[in-house]
Amino acid sequence: MKDIMLKIVGKQISIDGGDQQMEFITEGKYDEEDESVLLYYDESDLSGMEGCTTSLKITDGKVKMQRFGKSIGLDTAIEFEQGRRFKGYYETPFGSIEMEVLTNFVVNKLKRDGGKGYLDIDYNVSLKGLAESRSYLKIEIL
Repeated sequence: MKDIMLKIVGKQISIDGGDQQMEFITEGKYDEEDESVLLYYDESDLSGMEGCTTSLKITDGKVKMQRFGKSIGLDTAIEFEQGRRFKGYYETPFGSIEMEVLTNFVVNKLKRDGGKGYLDIDYNVSLKGLAESRSYLKIEIL
């Protein structure tokens, strides 16, 4: 596993126009497994998930994101693949909420061996009965 620096930008575009963006730079880990790139990083208090670790398994145009740690009761997993819907649960401090994700696009420009590059994910998310928004996530290896 290789130590890397990551810049993470997350943007939520709300239907009512209340956009939110967070950005942080953190240490992470890079690894490769078969044809997949694996990234790991610890969440910050900016994301509201301090004490949580996020792992990404990137294979071609598919990304599997998992979050686990003491700040969430259940591990959360989301899969992103252009044009595909993913149904699962999103863990909050108040319990689990049914979630549906529709991936608009995934752009994988990560270099092998942990060199500079980036991953862009654009998706719509619906939290059953609570909120709908469009989100954009960019993870860049610095």
